[in-house]
Amino acid sequence: MAALNQDVLVEVEEEDEDEEDGDVVLEELEQTIFPSYGTTSDQKNLHTAEWVEFDRKPDSLFFNDGQRRIDFVLVYEDESKKENRTKKLNKKRKVLDEHLIFVKVHAPWEVLCTYAEVMHIKLPLQPNDLKARDSAFNWFSRLFRVDENIIKPEQEFFTAPFEKDHLSNFYIQDKDMFFNPATRSRIVYFILSRVEYEVRGNVKKFGINKLLDSGIYKAAFPLHDSCFRHKSEDPNCPSERYLLYKEWAHPQKIFKLQPLDFVRKYYGEKIGIYFAWLGFYTQMLLLAAVVGLGCFLYGCITKDNCTWSQEVCDPNIGGNIIMCPQCDRECTYWNLTITCESSKKLCMFDSFGTLVFAVFMGIWVTLFLEFWKRRQAELEYEWDTVEFLEQEEQIRPEYEARCTHIVMNEITQEEERVPYTACGKCIRMTCCTSAVFFWILLIIASVIGIIIYRLSVFLVFSSTLPRHINGTEAIQKYLTPQTATSVTASIISFIIIMILNIIYEKVAIMITDYELPRTQTDYENSLTMKMFLFQFVNYYSSCFYIAFFKGKFVGYPGDPVYWLGKYRNEECDPGGCLLELTTQLAIIVGGKSIWNNVQEVLLPWIKNLIGRCCTAARSEKVIPRWEQDYHLQPIGKLGLFYEYLEMVIQFGFVTLFVASFPLAPLLALINNLLEIRIDAWKITTQFRRMVPQKAQDIGAWQPIMQGMAILAVVTNAMIIAFTSDMIPRLVYYWSFSVPPYGNHSDYTMKGYINNTLSVFAVSDFRKESKPVPLSWFDNQTTCRYRDFRYPPGHEHQYEHNTYYWHVIAAKLAFIVVMEHIIYFVKFIISYAIPDVSKKTKSKIKREKYLTQKLLHENHLRVMKKNVGNIADKILNVTDTTFRPKSE
Repeated sequence: MAALNQDVLVEVEEEDEDEEDGDVVLEELEQTIFPSYGTTSDQKNLHTAEWVEFDRKPDSLFFNDGQRRIDFVLVYEDESKKENRTKKLNKKRKVLDEHLIFVKVHAPWEVLCTYAEVMHIKLPLQPNDLKARDSAFNWFSRLFRVDENIIKPEQEFFTAPFEKDHLSNFYIQDKDMFFNPATRSRIVYFILSRVEYEVRGNVKKFGINKLLDSGIYKAAFPLHDSCFRHKSEDPNCPSERYLLYKEWAHPQKIFKLQPLDFVRKYYGEKIGIYFAWLGFYTQMLLLAAVVGLGCFLYGCITKDNCTWSQEVCDPNIGGNIIMCPQCDRECTYWNLTITCESSKKLCMFDSFGTLVFAVFMGIWVTLFLEFWKRRQAELEYEWDTVEFLEQEEQIRPEYEARCTHIVMNEITQEEERVPYTACGKCIRMTCCTSAVFFWILLIIASVIGIIIYRLSVFLVFSSTLPRHINGTEAIQKYLTPQTATSVTASIISFIIIMILNIIYEKVAIMITDYELPRTQTDYENSLTMKMFLFQFVNYYSSCFYIAFFKGKFVGYPGDPVYWLGKYRNEECDPGGCLLELTTQLAIIVGGKSIWNNVQEVLLPWIKNLIGRCCTAARSEKVIPRWEQDYHLQPIGKLGLFYEYLEMVIQFGFVTLFVASFPLAPLLALINNLLEIRIDAWKITTQFRRMVPQKAQDIGAWQPIMQGMAILAVVTNAMIIAFTSDMIPRLVYYWSFSVPPYGNHSDYTMKGYINNTLSVFAVSDFRKESKPVPLSWFDNQTTCRYRDFRYPPGHEHQYEHNTYYWHVIAAKLAFIVVMEHIIYFVKFIISYAIPDVSKKTKSKIKREKYLTQKLLHENHLRVMKKNVGNIADKILNVTDTTFRPKSE
């Protein structure tokens, strides 16, 4: 693409803050020419850069003439001035920023019109004339909306991609307001990101991002329109930032609906779609939280009627059951009543309500995703992003700068430049894929390290914690070797997860940069998939281990299974591993929420506080808006990427393992109510204003959540089948409590504990695993262990018994039936709920009709009229030429 001269008005202003040297240098600079990459070539420079003095109006958003709006600010350091003033500063022992120069950029009307057409920005044609239908719940939702007298609802328009030739057809009441500040900043950033500043060999270097990365410019940002604490004193300033803080980001508005249109107007569609999605997700969590809380309360109410827990705590039943050691030599025999407290807790989570809730969540996640598609389609239309990807998104400057290879486009049959050949692209993809798998393997290695820790430390806790057989000591009731191992391993796992997150973030960015995606959407989607794969393995691997591997392959006391030939596999409590999985989830989910929220609030606040302390001398001076914004924190290149990642990881915990922790949706709801306001507070008060960006949807996060929704059905079915004891209890109740297998006349849960604990002869211990003999155990010849095997002396001793095969068959049947039922219901729901509502379809059709009528048909009518006039003139000339002269 050809270089061109860009007509951007630049005004340079230097504020000298030295109290003794208050002079302001005024100079004339050379004419500034911005060669950039675009599709126009007939533009002229309109203005020369000039030094100006600060007009002492801290809230002003305009140049000193009060007419030209500041659309963007660039900040750089005057090195020569910095060297000269450092000597004076050292003498005075002050650290001030008088060496900084702020370049204020204004885009004139012609520039805005030209690049609005280049970027295919959709602008108003006429007000929306379709009648709005009030919902039956409007009266209720109005209680939670922002007061319309404070933030007025945005007027709806039918829009079309801007065309300069059809300027008269667009709805222009005021040229200064036709392009709102967000759109103006976006256009200026588009130009600045394509400004060429160096050509080295065949490689062209351009773009403000490269200049920022190299340190030539210190910052580049659009201005906030006011202070967030009070309204602007400038009558031309709408104080939208103040309104956003007061009505959206303030903690007092935690139960209010978000003013999404206003957020989109100020920050752009990309920020708006994130908060729209987060708000919708939080609203849907309300239903899941209520049902989950109900199921938990049901477990609390019915726990006293839990027969198998009563048998564990009964001194005449559980008190007479001696359990086999769970590790070699160091562990000793223990009494079943030690697990009394944990069995009571387990009754609250491992109940019939958990099964109901797991089925409900399988349906809930489908409803959430389908209704979000409808909501997203509405926002795509209302925010003019329906055809964004096809028309509007531009090539990344980083990609464009590497385009040195010429290839033939198969579609246009024209030559175009690409950054690499087909072979080069294959090599890049191979390297990137290999790197991703390598780091995933490293994560798995860290998980294996945690497992080995669990196996090793269990020996230590077993040898150091009280060994009394009666288990009456308070510490032994609540701090068994299993509990101590589980809690410490969960805490260590959480710490490792947080550390690995920092490392993998940098690795994923490096891999994606090397991959060199073509557009920003491609870049973010590629980074999203890599980061999610890392985080998925990092966060969920320990939960998958506890849920589906721990205690499943342990053998029996006479023939245990060993890891790496050395570490004996962990066993679950007699009640199963469900309670341990619940503990793991509670620590990770709770710890992650607290850590992230504290980090999001404290880090930017502390950084800004330090910045204010370092520039304390400014407190007595009038500081312009651009300098106040400069001392805020930059948002970072990835914007709200990490907020998305945090919420999607939370979505995984809420859906994948909800069968073990029905309170997860409630915790997520509480966290998200805070998260919305914390994120809003953060970007409104602590960060510079972000460059507004378009976004059609939430990107790669949508298919990721859909994949997790499908996986959640399988994981929850398997948790109920293999991790909880629900299926063995049901099999016992319906088959083994009554003849021919049982001795009870009616269906009952009595005798369940004794029936599900197998018998082992102490004499059958192998020498290397036989525990140290204790005096009180001399008369015992057998111990019990958790499994379904024949007793010693049986012809098939220590082989799986009939009960085991009944349980396995029931578990597999349950998984198949549950999955098919939920998947069938999900399919019906997906089919019954259209992705685009009828109202939105009508608006889209109406807009297309108006676009066709106002822009194209009017253009054809004008052409036809012009052609007709030309034809009439030709006929008149011909008639005059050939008409006989009158005598």
